[in-house]
Amino acid sequence: MKDMKKIILGLLLILCTTVFTACTAKKEPSDTKQLEVEESTDKEPTAAAEQENEPTAIPEQAASDVEDDQQQEATKAEKIDIKIAALKGPTGMGMVKMMEDAQAGTSANNYEFMIAGAADEITGKLIKGEIDIAAIPCNLASVLYNKTEGKIKLAGINTLGVLYIVEMGDTIHTVEDLRGKTIYSTGLGTTPQFTLNYILSANGIDPEKDVNIEYKSESTEVAALLSESSDAIAMLPQPYVTAVMMSNDKLRIALDIAKEWEAVSKDDSTVVTGVVIVRDEFLENNKEAFDAFMKEYAVSTAFVNENVDEAAALIEKYDIFKAGPSKKAIPYCNITLVEGEEMKGKVNGYLQVLFEQDPKSVGGKLPTDDIYYIQ
Repeated sequence: MKDMKKIILGLLLILCTTVFTACTAKKEPSDTKQLEVEESTDKEPTAAAEQENEPTAIPEQAASDVEDDQQQEATKAEKIDIKIAALKGPTGMGMVKMMEDAQAGTSANNYEFMIAGAADEITGKLIKGEIDIAAIPCNLASVLYNKTEGKIKLAGINTLGVLYIVEMGDTIHTVEDLRGKTIYSTGLGTTPQFTLNYILSANGIDPEKDVNIEYKSESTEVAALLSESSDAIAMLPQPYVTAVMMSNDKLRIALDIAKEWEAVSKDDSTVVTGVVIVRDEFLENNKEAFDAFMKEYAVSTAFVNENVDEAAALIEKYDIFKAGPSKKAIPYCNITLVEGEEMKGKVNGYLQVLFEQDPKSVGGKLPTDDIYYIQ
């Protein structure tokens, strides 16, 4: 009996132990879950959470577009107004591409152009500071340099020789052939006269004794004389030469004055018709803008020489000369842009010849090297 009681008691102990163990096992998941929740609150935020909290980034392309717009606005703001003057004829022809670009708003700066019929329309405004840059005759640049006591700079040659000997016939083939002849011309007391005298003298012909030179005030007067005579000889500038030849098919170009000058020159100089000058004060304050202008000028002169039809149309559009004669004259106008030491050498030689004939033609004295702007 006692043994039976021990057996029953043992079984009860085993049963109780089993129940206690099962209850303990059921509680562990709950405890573990609580621990996991507590641990998760201590962990760093996930990448997704971080992304939600970060400010919205601007796409790379959009940022680039914004930067480009800002740069364009800054560039527009940096453009300055520049007042430019030029003469009708070859001296102003080389600028027409710049004029067109300025009108379209695509030029480096805001250019305002003035086209004058005579040089004295430009000089006063330039001295007063009402014009910043000008394309004028070479000797006038020297005159202004002396008159303003060095307050202008010569930056480039824009036109070389434009003078030609023409005749109604076929008798003039060398300078010597001019001996004993009557020559009609314009430019008494100015560079055409000094140029012709230099070439005649260099070839042993006395301008006062060996030829008869009749100077007229207008090219139209000379043109009329040519049409009235069967053997008339004249010296005229382009594009008037071409204009007269278009109305008189018997007229021919006999001599290129620039080539005749170069044939007798001892210093490699040549005829320098037009130059570009800038006020010294403007240059000092706007060097970068002026350099940009000169680069555009070089492009413009190249355009005129390479695109004659388009250039001629623009020349008439901007009231410089008629398109018809301009189209045929451009190849003879020697439109260019010579800068640096080459410019300096050509101008020095040309002014020296003028000075020797009449010091007043260059302002009383030759300019010093300070006149030149060389980048």
